[in-house]
Amino acid sequence: MPLFDLPRHELETRRPDRHEPPDFEDFWLGTLAETRSYDLAPGVAAYDLALPTVEASHLSFAGFGGQRVNALLLRPHRRLVASPPVVVQFLGYGDGTGSALDWLALPAAGFATLVMDTRGQGARARRAGRTGDLGGSSSPHVEGFLTRGILDPADHYYRRVFADAVRAVEAAASLDDVDTDRIAVAGTSQGGGIALAAAAWAHPVAGAVVNVPFLCAPRRAIEVTDRAPYAELVAFLRTHRADAERALSTLDYVDGVNHAAHATVPALFSVALMDQVCPPSTVYAAFHHYGGPKRLEVYPWNEHEGGGTAHDELTIGWLRELFDQ
Repeated sequence: MPLFDLPRHELETRRPDRHEPPDFEDFWLGTLAETRSYDLAPGVAAYDLALPTVEASHLSFAGFGGQRVNALLLRPHRRLVASPPVVVQFLGYGDGTGSALDWLALPAAGFATLVMDTRGQGARARRAGRTGDLGGSSSPHVEGFLTRGILDPADHYYRRVFADAVRAVEAAASLDDVDTDRIAVAGTSQGGGIALAAAAWAHPVAGAVVNVPFLCAPRRAIEVTDRAPYAELVAFLRTHRADAERALSTLDYVDGVNHAAHATVPALFSVALMDQVCPPSTVYAAFHHYGGPKRLEVYPWNEHEGGGTAHDELTIGWLRELFDQ
């Protein structure tokens, strides 16, 4: 895949205007107040996995609308690390939490990790999910998740997901035998977009890892890529021409560029310059508007895989510095 977006020198200096709705902050604070009207009620159940150095559990909590959201919780064995930091991880588009064996890297590095199901996803990806989506609109949408409820911000799919993400951080903060003063959020692609929202609105969060994030500058994304999931939005606009601005205005409420501007914790971003799924200019837009200390790792010759395991190793080092380990 050749370089297709703006030249790198333009990416590094371009700070596009944001499309933040006037009631953006009130919208999200109101959403979270509504969500917190339900008891978080975290529950932990045994996970049948016998490993000598890692403890695994099923965890659930009340997310948006009081719906139970499932997660996996892994931590280094208590005899090895008494009170580890926690990394709350969010998943890529369509993915599920799958098996605890998929998430051993952070516990091996000395961190606990809470991996949140994305409601309604994990049915067709390589990893299965265990959380449905009881919310949702009867308005038209394209198959997938991006256009569900797209004609009303209050009904949009990612309103529910972002609220779940904030509650996942609160569930992590409720745990015993972890260091709740050292909680980070992390994700890749869709998970990176969710991590941006959690960094903006969740407490307590000490840092954020935002890898090749989806949901950033969607108005720009659909001008430069025809790849899914943004292709879902183009398909909707193609057949609902009269509702185009209404749909795009709804996505302004979930645009990671706007959430980035409200986040202040240290953040590690990554971008891949050949990435047609999450175009570089959309990632740079979120990075440039991010409100806290930030670092960007650039992978010039990579597509949506970004830095892969090399970036995973870098991330562990960054988290150790963040948590003073």
